[in-house]
Amino acid sequence: MNLFELRDSRRLTGPNVIWGKAGPVVDLALADADADAVEQAWKSKLMPLLDGLGWGAETTASRRFPGGLSLAFSAPMDALYTACEINEWALPDQQLTENEPDREVALTAAIARFNAALRKEGNPPLVRIQHSANRAGSLFLTCDDVVSVGAGRWSESWQVKELPEAGSIDMAAHERIPIAMITGTNGKTTTVRLLKAMVDAQGKVPGLSSTDWLMVGNEVIDHGDWSGPGGARAILRNPNVDVALLETARGGMLRRGLALAAGEADVVLINNIAADHLGEWGVQDLDMLADTKFVIRHAGRHIVLNADDEKSVERVHLIQQPLTWFSLNHHSDLIQNHIANGGQAATLDGGFLTWTASHETTKLIPVSEIPITFGGAAQHNVANALAAICVAKELGLRDESILSGLQSFQSNLKDNPGRLNRFQVRDFTVLVDFAHNAHGLSALMQMTAAMPANRRLVTLGHAGDRNDDALVELAQAAAAGGVDRVIIKEQPNELRGRQPGEIPAILEGALIEAGFPAEQIAHAANEMEATQSALDWAESGDLLLLLTLDSRKEVLGLLQKA
Repeated sequence: MNLFELRDSRRLTGPNVIWGKAGPVVDLALADADADAVEQAWKSKLMPLLDGLGWGAETTASRRFPGGLSLAFSAPMDALYTACEINEWALPDQQLTENEPDREVALTAAIARFNAALRKEGNPPLVRIQHSANRAGSLFLTCDDVVSVGAGRWSESWQVKELPEAGSIDMAAHERIPIAMITGTNGKTTTVRLLKAMVDAQGKVPGLSSTDWLMVGNEVIDHGDWSGPGGARAILRNPNVDVALLETARGGMLRRGLALAAGEADVVLINNIAADHLGEWGVQDLDMLADTKFVIRHAGRHIVLNADDEKSVERVHLIQQPLTWFSLNHHSDLIQNHIANGGQAATLDGGFLTWTASHETTKLIPVSEIPITFGGAAQHNVANALAAICVAKELGLRDESILSGLQSFQSNLKDNPGRLNRFQVRDFTVLVDFAHNAHGLSALMQMTAAMPANRRLVTLGHAGDRNDDALVELAQAAAAGGVDRVIIKEQPNELRGRQPGEIPAILEGALIEAGFPAEQIAHAANEMEATQSALDWAESGDLLLLLTLDSRKEVLGLLQKA
């Protein structure tokens, strides 16, 4: 019986949840008690092989989590596919005899095989360009097909198999552009789009990678989830981009690592950390998720953190770079101590968004002048606005551009589609949002509770890849939100291994367990049916909150016609 099961073998192309280096990684499922033995056996096979390949200076790393182990080693960027094969070969083979001659024979054969593979995969011009760019301080990016130096309008790209010699490239001509990377559980996309409005006001061309699209200026160049390293590289290589705004999701950090090496981004932001996607890629709990989000710190020369977020505060000791805090409470001890030590902060104080630097606090703008805050009722968007201010300052944007962006950016289909879009249908109000976890829904419930309404309704559903606890917590947030009706909707295109009806049953059970009246619960077969049912139920003065996940375009289209 094998000690472990190989779950995945892949390349890590940048800083990642294990460490800040590129290389191969294998993910293993095993009993926790076997982790030490498996890791030691892996090293005992790997290290002689690396020495035989001339890679003796490469280093190893591991990551342990309940029921699993990840094993990685550093490797040259032009040899990562072969490095993955090497990593798999080094896994303990329980059928291999411990007889030393057999081990020596296997090792000799492996060295010969992998040397041949490395000669075939190796790309010396790529490595020389990388070293030359690093010496010159130019941004270097590579992937399967393309190598580039510089960023945005100063970038130049070549096909990976048709590279020039490094000495022929004028690195001084390939300058950098301001770069921001944004992660967190909730608010990433809204913050990136708000920053775009600020860059627009500066008269510069923003490039955005996000969960919805790649955008340069006001042109969407590709739809889809581009919040991973591929999206970041696409924006950084676009010759029209002046400022790069890169939404960075935890999935890409876990699968491939960051697109940028250490210190390549001007500023990175961690908006908040809340339970979502737990149980995926070895992330079992909130602390492990927080550690994953904090991978992004490696890329930044300046870090922005949320002083109101417990998990971020707990990890401030990991930050070695200059730090800016944002907070809804200007007078918190953390903020006041930071300010007293000369630190920078964006805070909410007496209905104003303020900026503090070098012991001087300036009132920037009243909350009432920022449309996405709904007069301050949308506290989560007040926090997003504060975060955007911090990032914009590090990008070198002028105050007038920052304020113009805050005042012009709307919760509408043009500026922020799918995020807190407001519709007046007949004589009642409809809000459409992408909230998909308990943290996000609780923020919306707090907001809607502060808005006048005769009755309130929420539609509730989820994809099948969330665990039962996440579904229960989502239902509990809805039950605690003071709504008068809940429509539970099936997500038939997002079952992801669940049976039809399974998720609605969990949500309904959790609502009733939380004390929500069963007679105030309705069901719908999909999002469109839930939307129509909500519109049919609504009367004058009601407020509907439609949590729209997989049929956003259709739901928004229906509401525009209603």
